[in-house]
Amino acid sequence: LRRILVFAGSKLLKAILSLYIAPQGRATGSPFAHRGELRQAKRIVVKLGSAVVTRGDECGLALGRLASIVEQVAMLQNQGREMMIVTSGAVAFGKQRLRHEILLSQSVRQALHSGQNQLKDMSLPVLEARACAAAGQSGLMALYEAMFTQYSTCTAQVLVTNLDFHDDQKRQNLNSTLQELLRMNIVPIINTNDAVVPPPEPNIDLQGVNVISIKDNDSLAARLAVEMKADLLIALSDVEGLYNSPPGTDDAKLIDIFYPGDQQSITYGTKSRVGIGGMEAKVKAALWALHGGTSVVIANGTHPKVTGHVITDIVDGKKVGTFFSEIKPAGPTVEQQTEMARNSGRTLASLHPDQRSEIICHLAELLTERKDEILVANKMDMDLAISAGNLPPAMLNRLSLSTAKLNSLAIGLQQIAVAAQDSVGRVLRRTRVAHSLELEQITVPIGVLLVIFEARPDCLPQVSALAIASGNALLLKGGKEAANTNRVLHQLTQEALSLHSIKEAVQLVSTREEVEDLCRLDKVIDLIIPRGSSQLVRDIQRAAKGIPVLGHSEGICHVYVDAEASVDKVIKIVRDSKCDYPAACNSMETLLIHRDILRTPLFDQIIDTLRNERVKIHAGPRFASYLTFSPSEAKSLRTEYSDLECCLEVVDSMQEAVDHIHKYGSSHTDVIITENENTAEQFLQKLDSACVFWNVSSRFADGYRFGLGAEVGISTARIHARGPVGLEGLLTSKWVLRGDGHTVADFSEHGTMKYLHENLPVGQHLAGQRNSN
Repeated sequence: LRRILVFAGSKLLKAILSLYIAPQGRATGSPFAHRGELRQAKRIVVKLGSAVVTRGDECGLALGRLASIVEQVAMLQNQGREMMIVTSGAVAFGKQRLRHEILLSQSVRQALHSGQNQLKDMSLPVLEARACAAAGQSGLMALYEAMFTQYSTCTAQVLVTNLDFHDDQKRQNLNSTLQELLRMNIVPIINTNDAVVPPPEPNIDLQGVNVISIKDNDSLAARLAVEMKADLLIALSDVEGLYNSPPGTDDAKLIDIFYPGDQQSITYGTKSRVGIGGMEAKVKAALWALHGGTSVVIANGTHPKVTGHVITDIVDGKKVGTFFSEIKPAGPTVEQQTEMARNSGRTLASLHPDQRSEIICHLAELLTERKDEILVANKMDMDLAISAGNLPPAMLNRLSLSTAKLNSLAIGLQQIAVAAQDSVGRVLRRTRVAHSLELEQITVPIGVLLVIFEARPDCLPQVSALAIASGNALLLKGGKEAANTNRVLHQLTQEALSLHSIKEAVQLVSTREEVEDLCRLDKVIDLIIPRGSSQLVRDIQRAAKGIPVLGHSEGICHVYVDAEASVDKVIKIVRDSKCDYPAACNSMETLLIHRDILRTPLFDQIIDTLRNERVKIHAGPRFASYLTFSPSEAKSLRTEYSDLECCLEVVDSMQEAVDHIHKYGSSHTDVIITENENTAEQFLQKLDSACVFWNVSSRFADGYRFGLGAEVGISTARIHARGPVGLEGLLTSKWVLRGDGHTVADFSEHGTMKYLHENLPVGQHLAGQRNSN
């Protein structure tokens, strides 16, 4: 009785919780238009193909895979959704049982009549599928029931045939039964009654828009989803989704979104290793369900590639499998944008340096000539952000543009235009390998860059100019807060690129793509550069699969005031480092004070300066111990405030300051203020941050101030680019070897040639522009 009450209590609790967290489903009878809307799906049909639930040998079930599916379905059911499963597997499960029984029976008979020596000659008869289904249905259902019980979820078995849908009374009875089961929070597990169904008919599928023949579980799932007005049908198979040609063939590409009318562009392959359906049957069933108002996703249920939970990933709106949609977007997909950018990027890389510089100079001119257009769009974004009230002051500062900011941007772009003269194709090394065999290492673009930035529209022209100068294609994903400003700036960028007919080299992603989905485009994107909060950078670093990420997750910058520091320099540098632009990643977040400065006029001046600038001070644990009444104690010494706040801590020496920075810093930018040259040089040598400064503000850690023209970001990585990343950081290299019929055999023990490996002068020329010699 106690167990019954506990079980009933858990069901009641789930029912109560579901009232608060359950999705509401579709507002109309139309299917969802975008993947992100799948989170609203309330009634979901999950179709498990034969290849998903059976083992590779087709005898028995893939228990581990099935357990994962059951866990996901139970999780969604417990969220208040209404889950239904259309499953295969009865035949495979029955085949396993019948094989075992036949082997056991044969072995007993042969042992009695022929002796043990003939057991090895036993052969199994061909097993009839309907008999296997009859033997396997009960075991399959018992397995589902045992698995779902682990999650306090009830199940019910429903066996159907084609006649159940063609007979009105039977169809109504089926609908009523399923509605009642769902109302009681029970998961119906549905299968065709394979013990009595006739053999599969020839491939005659759709018979009018309102009828679909039930000849496999694909058509059953589609018919059931429409009959039950399901929001979503998830069809799991052994392929990633729908391809434009059979998977494994050359140029086969996974289709992210499939639209009615696209069937002509598809070449179908053979059906799966088990079952009676194929991809063509799945597509026809999916389109029939879509026409009936149910959204459909076809995905891989055998080797999920996202988090290992393909069903919940689909419901979360992640880019898994092929999503069927009736609404075709007006513009290109992000995959098409990337392809266009790559193609135009190759043309960009082949331009003469003067031509790339010309494009950048024209963009700089447009920023000033069309400043009114830019500022009007920016005002729209600012007004929307202020009225919404969800952006902190630091982000509002980044979002805001002014005439002065645009003029500064234009100057930076002019610097990049000059640098573009000596970027792509620059010879880094020349070696005479042997007589008439010359090797060069030259600079080349990285390829396609994906830059993701938040509410900072000034990033768009900066990054675009650097990409143009380095010959890289560019994909931009800006924050929605700056949508209007970004649109205008991107239009100006493409206008400048049109000078040499390569406007598509820089693309702005304006679709509803999730950042996490963009980070999975490892076959088309070569480098991701995040520009934004530390949380954004961390999320992208975690989401990126197979694509390098250039950036820093935090900007915890320190300023250390040594015992031998100049009073005037301390006040100027501390004020500038914290107050010039508190939201910047190179702003001071922790001020380290040498112990000897405490209770001196210099210390009082530092405190007064910060208070006058309205900087809130958080005391580090050691500083707090010196004071009777201290400021609020810092919650963490690893905090990036990005505002008029900072932590103040006390250290005993320069070495202790270095140790503190190594422990709590982010390897971004750190400063020492001292008049002792020996102390300063030790600080600069021992500290391994990307930028280390002596007697200057931390705010100098910037590509423009370094003379790089602009930067795509600041990297704290240990390889490739580090610190402010400008033009050089967006280049890689390739090796070019020029010979005259040379072979490796020529240099063997009995060959006629010897290696020279002579270093040759590089000179100032670009590859392909040198004089013949």
